[in-house]
Amino acid sequence: MRNRNFALVWSAGLISNVGTWMETVAVGDLVAHDTGQAGWTALVAAAGFLPMGLLGPIGGAVADRFDRRRLVIAMNGLQMVFAALLTLLAATGHTSPAMVALAVFGAGCVAGLGFPAYSAMLPDLVPEEDLLAAVSLSQAQWNLGRVVGPALAGVAIALGSYTAAFAINTLSFAAMLLALRALRLAERAPSTDEARLWARIKVGAIAAWAEPGVRSAIVLISVVALTASPFIALIPAMARVRFDGDSSLTSRFVTAQGIGAVAGAFLLPVLAARFGRYRMLRASLVALPVALVLYGAAPTALLATVALLGVGATYMFVFSSIGTVVQLRAPAELRGRVLSFYFLALGVLYPVGATLQGPIADHLGLGPVTALSGIALFAVVALIGVVRPARLAALEDPIELTSPTAVAEPAGF
Repeated sequence: MRNRNFALVWSAGLISNVGTWMETVAVGDLVAHDTGQAGWTALVAAAGFLPMGLLGPIGGAVADRFDRRRLVIAMNGLQMVFAALLTLLAATGHTSPAMVALAVFGAGCVAGLGFPAYSAMLPDLVPEEDLLAAVSLSQAQWNLGRVVGPALAGVAIALGSYTAAFAINTLSFAAMLLALRALRLAERAPSTDEARLWARIKVGAIAAWAEPGVRSAIVLISVVALTASPFIALIPAMARVRFDGDSSLTSRFVTAQGIGAVAGAFLLPVLAARFGRYRMLRASLVALPVALVLYGAAPTALLATVALLGVGATYMFVFSSIGTVVQLRAPAELRGRVLSFYFLALGVLYPVGATLQGPIADHLGLGPVTALSGIALFAVVALIGVVRPARLAALEDPIELTSPTAVAEPAGF
């Protein structure tokens, strides 16, 4: 936080993330309330996330070619427009699930094009020795938004309907736009790569797959996204359908997950310094399935809330540890493209998993499906560990392997 540029972006990002989580909770609760179906809830969540993955490689190629700050400014402005559109739909009573899904899909397309530039810009905000601390704080910031946003969403929905939550999110983008314009960044040498867009994307794909650590990270995040991550999209349905709750229970569930994740974000560097990031990752790949089984098997809303604290912490451990590998190993000139393929795997397989688990949950129940997802994650990771142990070993940070002091640095993403 002693780096001015990082402090500006971090603070503005927190405000924006609070607004984003207010909208996320409000959208999920609105659809779950209107339809009473986990399938629709998952589909709308997928509409926002899927384009982030599919368009990520294009965004990564653009991020490595043009000024990243200007790209992020443009994309934040467009996201504000889509947030305003959702506000207008709610204010005029046109919030059918299909219309909400279209608005969320448009915002997801913009995010997919802009997020690689935002992620690739992070190492430009801090010196190299502060990078691991910066990515850890960035993850903590996102989850702080997850703590505050749902609570505010519950209040906004109770006092001013869903429109108020959407309107606050619209205004929250202004903080990031102001911060980005106030940055003082060193001039980047103009890119000399004049190759066509597809050729640039292909170079990024080859680079991502050629590096063993990045390749393993992409494989592992794919498994996590398909099995474990859908619990996030199904939280509103878990509150509304399984426990017959209202918007306040949805907010409580999302907030509990966020509190667990924030606690995990600050605990992970301490544990990584003591035991090593790779050992923490391996332990987390066992702890997360256990937490998901406990969450899925919880007989009451109170026990489910407690279980979500553990799910949030262990999911953050896994996600942060895997993401750090990509940030550290991606070449600077290809960082946007390499990161985009990591997010492609996450962005495509998370909504695929959600849209599969949602309809299955409508028939089998949300609890059993959530518990089975945890069991499936453990089984796949165990199989990889037995059949391809080198795949997991490649996730060791190169800094941890070469620097005698690097293990004491915080880790995260």
